[in-house]
Amino acid sequence: MSENRTEISSLGEFGLIEHLTANIEIKNASTLVGVGDDAAVIDQFGKQTVITTDLLIEGVHFDLMYTPLQHLGYKSVVVNLSDVYAMNAIPTHITMSIGISNRFSLEALDEFYEGVYAACEAYGVDLIGGDTSTSPKGLVISVTAVGEVTPDKFVKRSTAQKGDLLCCSGDLGAAYLGLIILEREKKIFLESPQVKADLENEKYVIGRLLKPEARKDIVEFFQESDVMPTSMMDISDGLSSEILHICRQSELGCVLYEEKIPVAEDTRNAAYKFELDPTACALSGGEDYELLFTIAQQDYDKLVLNEQISVIGYMTEPEQGKKIITKGGNTFDITAQGWNAFTSK
Repeated sequence: MSENRTEISSLGEFGLIEHLTANIEIKNASTLVGVGDDAAVIDQFGKQTVITTDLLIEGVHFDLMYTPLQHLGYKSVVVNLSDVYAMNAIPTHITMSIGISNRFSLEALDEFYEGVYAACEAYGVDLIGGDTSTSPKGLVISVTAVGEVTPDKFVKRSTAQKGDLLCCSGDLGAAYLGLIILEREKKIFLESPQVKADLENEKYVIGRLLKPEARKDIVEFFQESDVMPTSMMDISDGLSSEILHICRQSELGCVLYEEKIPVAEDTRNAAYKFELDPTACALSGGEDYELLFTIAQQDYDKLVLNEQISVIGYMTEPEQGKKIITKGGNTFDITAQGWNAFTSK
């Protein structure tokens, strides 16, 4: 990070916006007017439009003691794109609004925007607007993402059918363990600042927290393989609470098999180190940004080709409840113990 510090007040609001958006390159033909006017103009050329928005607040959703600003910029874009992919849509545009206190310099904001632009580049989306404001304390980030989908090919949470296979992408529980390690190191630092941080080479789980990726590849696989999920959402609050959302909104029950829940070896080892159950981390952890979806049984053969997809259960009549069958063969009700934005941890 540069030693120089430029006060944001020296630029004024319009000067700041010009500085942060000077090098934007438009990638999508649908972007008719981008940053610099009263509003952006996009033309989706006969596609349907998907819109989602997310608020990230310092001290609630992120901690700058261990979150590099570049990673935060990247993540604040990715978590929104994940919601667009969860609708079976392709993201095309974002707006980025930030509230900043005077403890942030221009150089700090440049770092944050480096991450924003890296995410835009990685996912082929255009930054087309936003707002900047003063915040009395802390950093507030609001991102809106826009995507496009072939007419009526969007996928909701409420359309799963009885007998559908319950599936998820990637692996689960890693981000939660990354959070535990970073929170532990923060506590040690606050008590003994001279002690050097020891991240125990837990690169995978920490990376999954600080720099998650949205599952663009899975949605592209659906399109290439002619698979239409019957319902879908992203896993941001933990597998158990997301499964319960699909069950409730589709008015169905489900059976989930513990042994089928995908957990990476690095995640499993980190969990054992902290004397935690890897399955509990996957069920309740959150911030994995994988996709949870259901498909008709006849599409199963198409899924086998993709190693990034796990079949973890199936949908049942609502009267059968929402059950998890453990590795030992016991059956329990699935309970939502995922992250809740309105309860303090």
